[in-house]
Amino acid sequence: MATDSATAKVNFEAANSIRAVANVDQVFHYDHSKQQELLAAKPWERDPHYFKDVKISALALLKMVMHARAGGRLEVMGLMLGKIDGPSMVVMDTFALPVEGTETRVNAQAAAYEYMSTYIEAAKQVGRLENAIGWYHSHPGYGCWLSGIDVNTQMLNQQFQEPWAAIVVDPIRTMSAGKVSLGAFRTYPKGYKPSDEGPAEYQTIPLEKIEDFGVHCKQYYSMEVSYFKSSLDSHLLDLLWNKYWVNTLSSCSLLTNADYTTQQISDLSQKLERAEYLAGSGGFSKGVSGRGDSRLSKASQDCSKATIEVVHGLMGQVLKDKLFNLSTCTQ
Repeated sequence: MATDSATAKVNFEAANSIRAVANVDQVFHYDHSKQQELLAAKPWERDPHYFKDVKISALALLKMVMHARAGGRLEVMGLMLGKIDGPSMVVMDTFALPVEGTETRVNAQAAAYEYMSTYIEAAKQVGRLENAIGWYHSHPGYGCWLSGIDVNTQMLNQQFQEPWAAIVVDPIRTMSAGKVSLGAFRTYPKGYKPSDEGPAEYQTIPLEKIEDFGVHCKQYYSMEVSYFKSSLDSHLLDLLWNKYWVNTLSSCSLLTNADYTTQQISDLSQKLERAEYLAGSGGFSKGVSGRGDSRLSKASQDCSKATIEVVHGLMGQVLKDKLFNLSTCTQ
């Protein structure tokens, strides 16, 4: 069992490209004067694209994923502690917030703000000097992007708490794909018009969310995300991994994600009906069919993605059956 857990941990790190840090002191060293110089200079005010990437520790990544999974179909929220390193934002740790969530939004109340202040003060007392540099929340089953409410929340935070990043985790797609579904974003200042950056990496968005995505997609930009680990946090990572591994091993993605799979099929049906309607009404004759991002092409990609996830779930169950039902197999 220990060998299986270690192997799964190695596979998890490989699937998410988690790299070991050679110079541990450089990563964990907090230079207060350097941080204050950057805060005073505020280079992000002159360049809305100043921050290019987010580096997340493996410990923080696992804590976010476990928190998001614990929320199930409800959105959850937490804060990130870290520092800035030039155009990079480094997330060292995260903590969950006691907030009320629904299937479409998460709201922070007064108790959450009080908890937030108490936690940060306690962290500083034990030598964790990093400041809060952003927030994370989950989008269960509908991808990593910022809704209209998320955009307004992020704009407000960037106005008063810079530097600040927003991270979105999709726990349902993480369980289905076996790889963490996560995105990091920052919003543009009000009135700023970004240049046409071309199509971003395609992701499946439910039909009911497409309008909200399309209205606000030009108000923020995504940052590159990378993950790192070090020997200093390996013990905590091992403790968390044991819990994560047991939960993953004992769950069946086909049963856990049954509602999600049904929703995907229903959403695909609606998208195909809309594509068929446009084809029948001559919508494709206006040049829409010549583009790679046509509705039919996107529906086809969504269908392939859903099929692969179900096949992976079936393969996982077959492997578990072969590994753990030995008495049944030998009879």
